[in-house]
Amino acid sequence: MANARAKLMVLGAALLLAGCSGGEEGGSKMGGGSGGPPASGGEGAAPVARIFSDPEMIARGRQLYRANCARCHGENAQGAFNWRRRGPDGKWPPPPLDGSGHTWHHPLAALRHTIRNGTLTMGGSMPAWKDKLGDEEIDAIIAWFQSLWPDEIYRQWLAIDERARRRNAR
Repeated sequence: MANARAKLMVLGAALLLAGCSGGEEGGSKMGGGSGGPPASGGEGAAPVARIFSDPEMIARGRQLYRANCARCHGENAQGAFNWRRRGPDGKWPPPPLDGSGHTWHHPLAALRHTIRNGTLTMGGSMPAWKDKLGDEEIDAIIAWFQSLWPDEIYRQWLAIDERARRRNAR
């Protein structure tokens, strides 16, 4: 059962970051998710404590993202304009990572796994980055794109991540 859950997490993560075609079509037109990040949790909501909050780490993540991820996911992590529809090659275009897509539906372990291992073995287009980016660099990239998420989205992601950690601890 735990193995099936892990496979589902990996499959979900594949859809999460399913972009980065290496061909000429790889430079997808960018256009964001559904009109920008969802609205925040409203007036009076307390700021959320984030796992990655170091400004230097976030700044480094921005540099790493722009050097390695922006070509496919967009300069501001907005994703391809048509990220919800399979392309002519049958693969999903790069989704937004800015909180307007589904990236926040995946726990930290799935985000790390997808960036490290890519989605090629699961029918996606994203290459594995494990030979180019170390764990700290991957976390910095995650820190940067999560810094774009509104507090309410981050709160929901945190709950998803905590549930996944509890499940995996069993």
